Amino acid sequence: MERVGIIGVGQTKYEREKRETFGEMVYEVVKKALDDAGITIEDIDNVVTVSNDFWDGRTISCMAVADASGAYGKDTSTVEGDGAFGALYGLMRVLSGAYNNTLVVAHCKGSESYSSAITNAAFDPIYERILGIDAITSSALQAKRYMTKYLLNEEQFAKVSVKNHKNAKNNPFAQLPLDITVDDVLNSRMLSDPIKLLDASPISDGAAAIILSAERQAKEVSQNPVWIKGVGYCSDAYRIGDRDLAEPNSLRRAAKDAYKMASIENPLKEIDVAEVYDAFSYQELLWMEGLNFCRSGEGGKLIDEGVTEMGGELPVNPSGGVISAHPVLVAGLTRIIEAVLQIRGDAEKRQVPNAEIALAHGINGMCGQSHCVWLLGK
Repeated sequence: MERVGIIGVGQTKYEREKRETFGEMVYEVVKKALDDAGITIEDIDNVVTVSNDFWDGRTISCMAVADASGAYGKDTSTVEGDGAFGALYGLMRVLSGAYNNTLVVAHCKGSESYSSAITNAAFDPIYERILGIDAITSSALQAKRYMTKYLLNEEQFAKVSVKNHKNAKNNPFAQLPLDITVDDVLNSRMLSDPIKLLDASPISDGAAAIILSAERQAKEVSQNPVWIKGVGYCSDAYRIGDRDLAEPNSLRRAAKDAYKMASIENPLKEIDVAEVYDAFSYQELLWMEGLNFCRSGEGGKLIDEGVTEMGGELPVNPSGGVISAHPVLVAGLTRIIEAVLQIRGDAEKRQVPNAEIALAHGINGMCGQSHCVWLLGK
């Protein structure tokens, strides 16, 4: 693959309810990304926005942020899904040779939406939606299946929540920096068995942006571009009843493709830090298995043995992860931004020493139907 670099990044602070409008959030992160790259909006030749009409509360929602994103008078298109997939589309535009500098920007205000109704509408309207199933209840089914098949326990899930909320204390952008214990998680309010309040990600507002550049342009404008080493993506069956929810097969395929592109043979040994989409605590363990950091059913061992702690063999979610801030659509792009900061050595208190290869991960669909894996490096 021709080399493409990430030359600029920007993100808001993630909050339960931001006073800024969609446009104001988008403008903020676009300006941050441009300043970070040392270029102006005139240097951007196309814009990819990431939005969703349901979450925005208006049709053709992408058009509402065209001006704020700098898309006026430029080629612009939209991805309706997670920001990691929006970035993938932006990457493909650069690789096509038609564009040099692509701006990708995602936004969401969960505070102005009704998550249960929106995620319920994602299910089959004839056979599933009538049951009232949504993101939380479907994920509870997945967590229960995972526990039953591989004999994991709720304490292991709780350890993920404790770790990531603690990590969030070192991230000025995180929404929920917390000092909590395993007992705090286990005793928090039940949402849908076995998922409790502190096992779940919060309602969040925020935006994020990155700038992707072809190699020649990246070298011209940036002293420290972060290079895309590999990308993989794959989707599984739509209906959750058609999948074994304890087996993240589409993630395995996406990771395999990304590793092959990046010439990685032993992920646990060769990757220095990972930012994984942990919308619920159990998912970090399950996704670790899908990413081939351990064998099936052994995700719990990683958290039990401290492998994924900040001082462990493979720090996972040093930013605090999605469980500490979950602006829908934005969170996957945030994972990429956090990976970029790690490679550049700009992650401040959450920096993993000597990070040279970082993994970022995004998902689309219920229970991880579709996955996108990014590998970034110097």
